[in-house]
Amino acid sequence: MTFLAGWRLIFLIAPILLAVAYILMQRRRHNDVARFTNVALIDSIAPTRSGWQRHIPAAGLLASLIIMTIAFAQPALAIPVAKDRSTILLALDTSASMTATDVAPNRLQAAETEARTFISGLPEGIQVGLVTFDSSARLIVAPTADRAAVSSALDSLGVGGGTATAAGIRTSLAAIAGIPKGDSGKPATAAIVLMSDGTPTVSDGLESPVQAANTAAQEAAAAGVPIDTIAFGTQNGTVNIQGEDIPVPTDVAAMASIAQQSGGRSFTAETADQLGASYNKISHDFAYEIKTQEVTALFAGLALLLAVAAAVAALFWTQRLI
Repeated sequence: MTFLAGWRLIFLIAPILLAVAYILMQRRRHNDVARFTNVALIDSIAPTRSGWQRHIPAAGLLASLIIMTIAFAQPALAIPVAKDRSTILLALDTSASMTATDVAPNRLQAAETEARTFISGLPEGIQVGLVTFDSSARLIVAPTADRAAVSSALDSLGVGGGTATAAGIRTSLAAIAGIPKGDSGKPATAAIVLMSDGTPTVSDGLESPVQAANTAAQEAAAAGVPIDTIAFGTQNGTVNIQGEDIPVPTDVAAMASIAQQSGGRSFTAETADQLGASYNKISHDFAYEIKTQEVTALFAGLALLLAVAAAVAALFWTQRLI
């Protein structure tokens, strides 16, 4: 919790001093009574006291003053609020290495399952698109609010050779660029979530595949579209091609470089649970924005209730308000 006028908390000194004064007065009162030598006589002529209950009105009043002072300082809470107009392009690697079984049942099926969970958990205001890439890249589903369409598309993904990471990024950027601008004339905020297990192997021009992927990431940064990457799989993954086991370790460094070049973040996941956790982190950070909401009325209302309760207690136990 923060305070929009924090300097006003200095007025907490007043109820604190009142509390100290109340305690001192009670001690002085006790000492004055103790001066009488005939305690039995005092008990016979003095009315029966209510004991600890007689302190409740004072405690309630002091508590209401403290809370009222906090309200005067304009308290505010940082609250996550779902964005109402943003786009996420999910770019999935569908190269042959994604059939490795180091993640059960295999990398691709685990990725599809976690992607569905990720999509279903996004706020309604977020549009989702789907791009897949192997030897080339394809826009499977243009950005849409129809979660069922994206989930259905995830059920029919094929596998191809090669890893055209640069083409996957540029296809995602083209889909984002095609989203109509809002009433303000500004494009909606967008991000790419790139999930891949290996090193880029297909170039998109004269550069090497890795250089092409980094160049595409720089283009994303220039467009204001960060790329959050997830390196999925283990270093021990293999695929069987024509009877031969071919190692397909994850390339964490390549994914981290793409994220860094674009202004995004990089994640690693060796299990389906870790992949789901990465998606959850991305969803929370992108789909929600933190807004400061003043809660002065809440504290003022609580102070009022305490003041009324203190007054009722005073009437009940002392038959007076003061």
